[in-house]
Amino acid sequence: MLELSRRRFLIGVGLSGLAVASPRLMAAGSSAGEQAFHSRPIPSTGESVPAIGMGTWITFNVGGDQYLIDQRTRVLETFLERNGTVIDCSPMYGSAADVIGAGLDKLHAHDRIFAATKIWTSDGSETREQAATSERRWGIDRFDLLQVHNLLAWQEHLATLKEMKAEGRVRYIGITTSHGRRHSELARVMETEPLDFVQLTYNVLDREAEERLLPLARERGIAVLVNRPFQGGSLFRRFQSEPLPSWAGEAGVGNWAEFFLKFIISHPAVTCAIPATTSVEHMQENMGAMYGQLPDASQRRMMAEYVRQL
Repeated sequence: MLELSRRRFLIGVGLSGLAVASPRLMAAGSSAGEQAFHSRPIPSTGESVPAIGMGTWITFNVGGDQYLIDQRTRVLETFLERNGTVIDCSPMYGSAADVIGAGLDKLHAHDRIFAATKIWTSDGSETREQAATSERRWGIDRFDLLQVHNLLAWQEHLATLKEMKAEGRVRYIGITTSHGRRHSELARVMETEPLDFVQLTYNVLDREAEERLLPLARERGIAVLVNRPFQGGSLFRRFQSEPLPSWAGEAGVGNWAEFFLKFIISHPAVTCAIPATTSVEHMQENMGAMYGQLPDASQRRMMAEYVRQL
């Protein structure tokens, strides 16, 4: 296991202890800092991360508009105040990396995050260069997690990422896919390569990952980041005007954001869901899914059936 900073080591050990002591953590205080929250271990090391992270696709791609940069910094601040750490980005996301960096600078929060980005280039020789560029844009010394974006030139990039991990230039490595694409190829990589993480699409309507990828992740000891937990916002457009089921409270659900996210993070193979938002209010709702009761297996089946019938 690569050497961690003292702060990250203590955070990881502390969260790991909480997860072991109580797999279904319940809120125990009156403020976010005093509440227990759901965390999940990274199988390859045992280090734990909070079960809700933050994606930045589209939402943080605001160019140089200072008003929007400041507003996204408030979103980031809310995420951190609610004990979030996992932030996911990609060079594909335009100015998002620069906006993250500006927010981290303003909040003096570089040592409070689990930094995850992707390698996104068809040139398999540019892995290190692109990672270094992303580090400069975020204002960090190294990433916690580097992932090959949508399996693009994955053989070349993954070979270099393995070297970087051995050198201490990155702590974890992985591969991503999105929109439910290329699952068969991803499964073959998972079966043969020493991955720490995979990232894939999974939500209450897009459940193909349950058939092979999520069981395979558990079998192989691979952490799972879940993208598109809201189908890019379409789940809200489709269901927001509908009432929650009468039994929602029994499953620990108080709003639709919690419904969608708690369905995801209650799956035993899922490590962290990474919803994206531009709104402080919506960030508060998203992070609320990290607290309180989670649905059990029976309630998860009821949740899937409820939205199917709407």
